[in-house]
Amino acid sequence: MLNMRSVSTAAGEGGLADDRTAKARLRDAAIACFAENGIAGTTARKVAATAGVSPGLVIHHFGSMEGLRAACDEHVAATIREYKEKAFSRGPSLDVLAALRDSPSGPLMGYLAQVLAGDSPAVAKLVDDLVDDAEGYIQQGVESGMLRPSEDPRGRAVVLTLWSLGALVLHEHLQRLLGVDLTDPEILTDPATTAYIGPVYEIYGEGILEEAFATHAQETLTENRGTV
Repeated sequence: MLNMRSVSTAAGEGGLADDRTAKARLRDAAIACFAENGIAGTTARKVAATAGVSPGLVIHHFGSMEGLRAACDEHVAATIREYKEKAFSRGPSLDVLAALRDSPSGPLMGYLAQVLAGDSPAVAKLVDDLVDDAEGYIQQGVESGMLRPSEDPRGRAVVLTLWSLGALVLHEHLQRLLGVDLTDPEILTDPATTAYIGPVYEIYGEGILEEAFATHAQETLTENRGTV
């Protein structure tokens, strides 16, 4: 499951000065704008106003709105990867509740929900990057003793990543059915979140198939690999 806290420290939050570069402020502002207004509703002027800089700096730093989108994608993917690698490196002793509290959220969930609904080479690259990263940190989880090994590590990474991303794209239905909004920046403080997290860990931790049937199904698929 993908959960992320704020992209960065807001200016003046907790009495701290915002020491990000103008380029970083623009990137973070763009993520927030895309999350709130969607791709079509986000302009260079709107991003610049949110970041508190001149609109010309968008083109200066990123070349175009497409370049800005690419920088946002890279930052979001890197944030998820960093969090997952840190969590899986702790092994079976991981404090799940502490990990949930530490997980990044903020506008990143809303950003993904907006951009993943599109169909473009940029979206395909973002999904590919997320899958590649997932394959790496899932293997890290196997090596640390947290996860079971798989006969098809790449396939497992693809399926798990797309399941998680699919929940984001369909977040409005998840909210309607379970009362949980995955795009809410304050999701981790909402007690209703357990209505989603509980089933996720049940499915991942216990599975849904009886052991005998799971074994039978796996043997059948192995014997007929490539013919189904």
